[in-house]
Amino acid sequence: MACISEAKFAEICNGIRYDREKIVKHNPIGTEDEVLLWMLLSCLISFLSLTEMESPCFTGRPNADTYRNAVEFVLDGRRLEHFDPTPHIERMLS
Repeated sequence: MACISEAKFAEICNGIRYDREKIVKHNPIGTEDEVLLWMLLSCLISFLSLTEMESPCFTGRPNADTYRNAVEFVLDGRRLEHFDPTPHIERMLS
């Protein structure tokens, strides 16, 4: 199983923040927070090489909280060291 460091997680969040305008412009699927959290989840799924069976599934229409919870789910047990992703996510969304 692939794991992620806090430094790599922060790098991904910072990259999304840097490209936020382009990401939101080309992915008009919901609110800005939903789009950015969706992108973060997608990046994590790719970076961690998750299979379809390991990737979160959603019922109904996902919202920002759904994506945030999915990010936590994906990180669970896949962190190289213990870290709180919340400050990085909040900075990405601000």
